[in-house]
Amino acid sequence: MADIRRYPIFSHLRADTTAYVQHLRNGTVRHSGAGLAFWFRPGTAALSEVPLDDRQQALLFHARTADFQDVTVQATVTYRVIDPALAATRIDFGINPTSGLPNATPLETLGGLLTELAQQPALDQLANMAMAEALARGIAPVRDRVAAVLADDERLADRGLAVTDVRVVAIRAEADLERALQTETRERVQQDADKATFERRALAVERERAISENELQNQIELARREEELVTQKGQNERQRATEKAAAGRIEVEAAAEKRRVMADASAQSTRLIGEAEAHAEAAKLEAYRDLEQATLLGLAVRDLAANLPNIGNLTITPDLLSPVLARFANAAPGAVASEATAEVNA
Repeated sequence: MADIRRYPIFSHLRADTTAYVQHLRNGTVRHSGAGLAFWFRPGTAALSEVPLDDRQQALLFHARTADFQDVTVQATVTYRVIDPALAATRIDFGINPTSGLPNATPLETLGGLLTELAQQPALDQLANMAMAEALARGIAPVRDRVAAVLADDERLADRGLAVTDVRVVAIRAEADLERALQTETRERVQQDADKATFERRALAVERERAISENELQNQIELARREEELVTQKGQNERQRATEKAAAGRIEVEAAAEKRRVMADASAQSTRLIGEAEAHAEAAKLEAYRDLEQATLLGLAVRDLAANLPNIGNLTITPDLLSPVLARFANAAPGAVASEATAEVNA
């Protein structure tokens, strides 16, 4: 809005850079342009202020689709004044020379015009589309159709206006109808979620099965190795027992062989001693064979006396002497003497 300061005779106007100001006096343009500052007399001045910045007009209207369903279209149209001098002559942009306030509502007038001009191509476009298609893919076709129609509209050009951008924010159906349409999608999403859950569970079960099989294989392998260990230990024990038995057998055989050799040696020694004793006895008997009986008897008595224990006292009775005396009486005198001599020597 232009800044107007009042003085006793003249007033001073200062406009913003985004505002086009036109000063008429007696129907003649005295000042025109953007961002002007000038003096004027309020009683003879006719002022107009046209905004040059981009303006946005929000649109919200209802439309009917090809299947007779009601939808709500929410859009925004961005426009600007490209010929402010022309716009000032077609639309009331006049301001009060005293206060600087607008005399009318030109922006609301422009907004109503743009709304009417944008609604018609949007309605025509949606009338050829089914509701499901309009809700799913209708934003781009509606936007392109509205932008094309507004760009070529002569009514906007005659007013010095130009549309710079058209945006369709949303195309919505009634809440109940939208929920009904969303049911299929929700069910499909839920099915996909359930499928993902089932697949995840199946994968978890498969992994648990693989883990169980792996553990079972490990247990089987451990059992097999334990069996091999027990078998190997048994073989080692049998081998040790066999070796120990073989060593004991060798030791026993060696001891038996030693005893046999010693027995053979002892037997050989005994045999040799016996043979020697036998030869000695034979020689002795051979020597005794030619001796007299009395001599032999004396030798026998001598041997007997040598083998008898020590005798402290000897008692001779008549019963003991009678056979001896009778024997001596029957013997020859020479033999008796020899025998007595031998006994005495013994």
